[in-house]
Amino acid sequence: MRRRLAIPLLLLVTLLSAACAGAGSTASGPVAVPAPGAVSDASKGNIPTIQGTAPAEGIPSLAAADRDLIVTANVAMKSDDPWQTADAAKNIALGFGGSLLGLNESITNDRRSANLTMRVPANRFDDAVAALKKLDGEVLSSSVNANDVTDQLVDLDARLTALRAEESRYLQLFASAKTVDEMLKVQVALSQLRQQIEQLAAQQKTTKDRVAFSTISLSVASTAEPVVPGPQTKWDPSRTFATAIAAFATLLRFGADLAIWAMVFCGIPLLILASVFVATRGRRRAPAA
Repeated sequence: MRRRLAIPLLLLVTLLSAACAGAGSTASGPVAVPAPGAVSDASKGNIPTIQGTAPAEGIPSLAAADRDLIVTANVAMKSDDPWQTADAAKNIALGFGGSLLGLNESITNDRRSANLTMRVPANRFDDAVAALKKLDGEVLSSSVNANDVTDQLVDLDARLTALRAEESRYLQLFASAKTVDEMLKVQVALSQLRQQIEQLAAQQKTTKDRVAFSTISLSVASTAEPVVPGPQTKWDPSRTFATAIAAFATLLRFGADLAIWAMVFCGIPLLILASVFVATRGRRRAPAA
């Protein structure tokens, strides 16, 4: 009876030992490392890869990922003093850690107006818009637009990864080049590649900066009505006399100008004709004498 029980126990212990040994060898086995410069399939297909701990069970990783948005707002207001309101709006943007991109103040028909463009950190955008709406004045309209650039940033990151990997391969080729001609060819290719990398890196930085800072455009008009001069209903003799004197002086000046023109264009030709007539008549009298 004991022998019958011992044989199954030995078989069970043997199987358990083999299973533990197999698991240990799998965990401590070699890990495949991609060659330098190799581009992963995720980069080639523009598929975002999320680093860090795995998401909780039952929650998709892409659903939990944040989206990159370029947010802009347009606010139109009326105020008794638009310039003062514009200064207050500028201080609001600076107070939230933003900056002023442009300011235009003007006066038309004795009415002030102001237009300014600000940018604030994206995480303080709602607070900034709410503070602007609380300024002294009446909000006429407001709108908020958002442009999702998540896919664009993922694409730029994948392209930069691929180009930098290709740059690493060219650097290896340059180090192993044996002739000057080979080195020159690799150097030309590297120069073109680095130019593309710089362009994409600049585009990526600009896009990330627009995501990090939202833009707010504010236009402020005046609530005061424009001053329009009405017709003069009261008779003013002195003003009428001054107008008459001015008209008479203009008339005299016109007559003097006309006399000068007549003397130049009519008097001179008459003098010439008179001289010719006198000379001709003198010649006729001489033979008769």
